[in-house]
Order: sequence, then C-alpha cells, then structure tokens
Amino acid sequence: MLAMTKEETERYISDGYIIRQGLLTTAEVDDFRDHARKQLEAESRTGAVMAKGDKEGKTTLLKMWTKAEDDKYGLLARDERMVDLAQDAVGKPIYLYSHKMTMKQPNEGGAWEWHQDFGYWYNYGCLAPEMMSIYVALDKATRENGCLQVLKGSHKLGRLNHIRENDQTNVEQEHLEAALKRYEHIYVEMEAGDALIFDGNLLHRSDANRSDTYRWGYICSYNAIENAPFKKVREYGNYDELRKVPAGSFRKAS
Repeated sequence: MLAMTKEETERYISDGYIIRQGLLTTAEVDDFRDHARKQLEAESRTGAVMAKGDKEGKTTLLKMWTKAEDDKYGLLARDERMVDLAQDAVGKPIYLYSHKMTMKQPNEGGAWEWHQDFGYWYNYGCLAPEMMSIYVALDKATRENGCLQVLKGSHKLGRLNHIRENDQTNVEQEHLEAALKRYEHIYVEMEAGDALIFDGNLLHRSDANRSDTYRWGYICSYNAIENAPFKKVREYGNYDELRKVPAGSFRKAS
C-alpha cells in the first residue's frame, strides 16, 4: 500500500500525524544508512555539515540539500512511497520543499525544543499551512536516544508565534505551556525503516541522545505547488518540478 488508507487519513486529520511502519525494508534502510553514515561523518570532519546547539551545549549534526538530485538522497525524496503519502496528506499537487538529515551521535546529539515547522516556513514566504513532512527513522528511535515527541492534535491550533533561541526557532513559552496542558504528549518510538508523516503545524520536539546508540533520521518536507514561497528567502524551498521515481530506485545510486 502506497497511499494512505481511509483509517490513516482519518487519523492524520484528527491527530496531525500517522506512523507507517516498515515504509523502507531492512535492506533499503541498511543501504541508505550505511552510505549516509560514511559520507556525512566524513563531511562533518571537514566542517561541511551544520551543527545545531541546544541549551546544554550538545549539538545535532544537520545536512540539508537544496535540490533533489539523482543521488540516494534525492531519489528517496522522490520515491513513490514518500510522494504518494505526502500527496494524500496535503491533498493538492505538491513539490519537494526540502530534504535533510538529522544526526544525533551517541551521547552527544542535542535536543530540539517545541516548535511547528510552519512556524518558520511562514516567515520564508509560504502563506498557507499546506505543508508537511515525512521523518524516516534510520536507526531505532527510543526515549533514551532522543526520539521525536508530538502533542497529538496540536496542529488544530494553527500557527503559533515562534522566537529565535540559540540555534533554534521555538514556540513562545506561554502558549506552549497551555498546549502542553491541553494535548496528549506522545513519545514516537520507531524501528528503523518506520516513517512518521506529520502536519506542518504539529507541535513536536526531541530530547538529547543520552545513549550509546545512533539516532539518525531523514526528513523530507513537501509543499502545495500553489503555496510556493512568494519571496526567495532560502536557497531551498522554492518550486521545482517533482519527478517521482519507482520505489527503491535510490539503491541503484552510488
């Protein structure tokens, strides 16, 4: 099954997210993760990967691509399984807004504070919240290694005000405290290959990685074509035709 089922669609509308277990096979995860780990850790040693700090001084490594090329990263972002799920979530013709790797190294990866992705996408020229993301777990994600957390149903609040703190853009504290009292707090523990499909206005965060294990995730964000930024603020996120590819095509790329 590529597209959302009726039950998944209903849960996405009510909760702001769904989990598609085993979106990638074990062989696909191993191929993609092993390639990424070798390449991106080497890039990190040369300073070619961003490091985002948290309040404790721990850092999460971040790599973002501005285009979906014919490499493993670009091909997975255009994989028909990813695109079909994103299309169902947005409900309109879409394009790839961005794709990136978040890398929480053992005992080091930092926390991300509560935020909505649309909280800053709006400032990048996207008028409507017709946007969403798919997080693919490349390692087992647990409470100990800083799995994603969500406030179930919080996307219904619409866009909240955000402020810049350290290297992050976070929701303002007063409204966050009220949201935490109203919505169920879920720790999204996942197996490698599982995917979290979530709304651009869903409040989410993650803790630091305090374990001896890796916690890497590949995140693809999609936007309605008609909602493409009306101004160019970033090198990424501007409209580019989305060329969908068959499932698993990334395994053929080097």
